[in-house]
Amino acid sequence: MRGDDLPARAAPLPSPQPAPRTDGYREDACSVADFAAQIAEGQRAQRTEFAHAMPHGIALYDCGALRHTLEDPAARAQLLAEWVHVLHDGAGAIVLRHAYDDTVPIDEATALFEAIIRDERARGGAGGDHFAKAGANDRIWNALEKLCLRSPDVFARYYANVFVAAVADAWLGPQYQMTSQINVVRPGGAAQQAHRDYHLGFQTVDEAQRFPAHVHTMSPFLTLQGAIAHVDMPIESGPTKLLPYSQRYAPGYLAWRRADFREYFEAHCVQLPLEKGDALFFNPALFHAAGENRTADVARMANLLQISSAYGRAMESVDRVAMCAAIYPVLRDCVAHARLSAAQLEAVIASCAEGYPFPTNLDRDPPLNGLAPPSQQALIREALGAAWPAEKFNAALHHHAWRRETGASEQAGERARCIG
Repeated sequence: MRGDDLPARAAPLPSPQPAPRTDGYREDACSVADFAAQIAEGQRAQRTEFAHAMPHGIALYDCGALRHTLEDPAARAQLLAEWVHVLHDGAGAIVLRHAYDDTVPIDEATALFEAIIRDERARGGAGGDHFAKAGANDRIWNALEKLCLRSPDVFARYYANVFVAAVADAWLGPQYQMTSQINVVRPGGAAQQAHRDYHLGFQTVDEAQRFPAHVHTMSPFLTLQGAIAHVDMPIESGPTKLLPYSQRYAPGYLAWRRADFREYFEAHCVQLPLEKGDALFFNPALFHAAGENRTADVARMANLLQISSAYGRAMESVDRVAMCAAIYPVLRDCVAHARLSAAQLEAVIASCAEGYPFPTNLDRDPPLNGLAPPSQQALIREALGAAWPAEKFNAALHHHAWRRETGASEQAGERARCIG
């Protein structure tokens, strides 16, 4: 089912608002002075042995000099431990100079990504973007799969990179999950606002405040952010603005939207020029933002890697679409006859419907009205709030599922384009 067949959106059924947590953080309690103190403490704490330079405290590593280090098990263990220390307790970011000593795979992938961008433009694709105006740049969602299907040979050469694998292993351990998005910021492209990243960075303030403090501590360990430079990136082209040591501030997932924290970021952030084949990796809790492209002729292309822990999964596969379709008439009747309290209704919804909107197919399901598309739970609340009949809810539910998945016909079309 397509979006044209669906009814107009109604106001969702409001979920009960829990009392403020005593084991959590509050946005109004965040302190720039405490933030600055954590940054200063991090500057004193960072120690490195393998870095060849430390501009602004950010550790730069010469991959040519480290290749033998990765081949020696004892030395590799020390290097990976240092990376974890820098990412967690130190500046929060590392740069791997010449991670691709041979940039031919970069150029091959760039040509394919540019072709994908042209194809998606021709088909009218215009997805939303995180922390930037939609359409302000070119973005390829799920660039990992699209590159692999279009040219498995190029994919193999591109991802056969021992340094990328080593950093992922250092932060996440084995069995990690790779995803990537291409971002192209053209001359005149505006800067992003300072932010933190996935997972808690994609939550609203109200949602993030519902999570206990220890989850705020845990969230950065679930993902690793990276960027592979596909072109030379002078400062004028707007490489990522970073605030070293800012990941150390525990309530930062609530603080980054506040004007005083964003002012502090703009006053103290740093940028490093990158060369084609360099790789930047950073803690997702680091305050950062893409910079403004002030050049006349540099289209700043980066492959944004978001690498996830193997442990970010449930034990069982559950058909929540079928469950939601089955439970909806019961819940609608309960709402109509007040058989469940608001809290009881929320408990049933939480046990049945998917509350988290990721992972999804961001080509079909982009974050147009916020940092994330609507979840299954949001859809069922909307339907209950407007007393949709079951047929109407089922149509919306299956359309929601279609938006989130790559269907067989879509995959077949991509394979046909690859073969052609």
